[in-house]
Amino acid sequence: MPTTNTGSLSPASAATGPVGVPDRPAEVVETLRRLGVRPARGLGQSFLVDRFVADALASLAEPGSPGAFFEVGGGLGIVTRALVDRGVRGLTVVERDRRLADHLARTFGGSVEVRCQDARSFPFPAGSTVVGSLPFSSGTPIVLGLLRARVRRVAVLLQTEVAERFAAAPPGRAYGRPSILASLYGDGELFREVPPEAFFPRPKVSARLFAHTARTGPLPVRSVARLESVVRSLFASRRKQLGNLLPRLAAGGLGADTLAREAAWPDGWRQMRPEQLPPEAFFRLATVLEGRRATL
Repeated sequence: MPTTNTGSLSPASAATGPVGVPDRPAEVVETLRRLGVRPARGLGQSFLVDRFVADALASLAEPGSPGAFFEVGGGLGIVTRALVDRGVRGLTVVERDRRLADHLARTFGGSVEVRCQDARSFPFPAGSTVVGSLPFSSGTPIVLGLLRARVRRVAVLLQTEVAERFAAAPPGRAYGRPSILASLYGDGELFREVPPEAFFPRPKVSARLFAHTARTGPLPVRSVARLESVVRSLFASRRKQLGNLLPRLAAGGLGADTLAREAAWPDGWRQMRPEQLPPEAFFRLATVLEGRRATL
């Protein structure tokens, strides 16, 4: 029988036997009632109830690929079942709620390992695959953590607005820090939009499938921290022109024009806004700044 990181199931719990995976609202309500779980709307917690969406999400995880497979937020098991049905073996499910973790362990027996832990602090190994239907309130930090861990493949269901920020290209309001970091670590892609009725409780907004494949070679920056600082500084005033913003980053007697030239920014950059530059322009700027700092 699988265990969680806080101990094995008690004999009393194990004696209840396997429980089916609910995929209809009424079944979800009854299962949650039996487990004593109340979805936290304030945390954006909704349970996926559409098994076709769950299967689409599982397919984006590319079952059969090398490396370990993890699921974030197993919930009541609808995505877990889709992954197992698609042949994923050695699946580890990371679920922070002990009641849900125990339920998953009873449901799937030895076919999965269940870890009762917060995904935001779980040590996902580089080269692994991570899939999940993520809480709307914590989708951004979870995905950013997975990108920084150099996870090989990320396949997640996110609030539509958040998913579009990770996949956005310039120019546009959705383009910003998540888009640039997703490009830094690899390639992201949007897939089908999922309506609110695919969840229980029904959220006020839709969700969307998003997948990211990690860059195989070295990152195109010397310092990720420097890049994040640059992007944060420039996008804090995203509607201002770069001619007014870049001087903030110039230091050590280096003028903004010299900085832009060394970063190979396009002609006319002074009249452009941050959301009009491609990710590579920020990569080059961060590299120039980090190189200048190293020579001081």
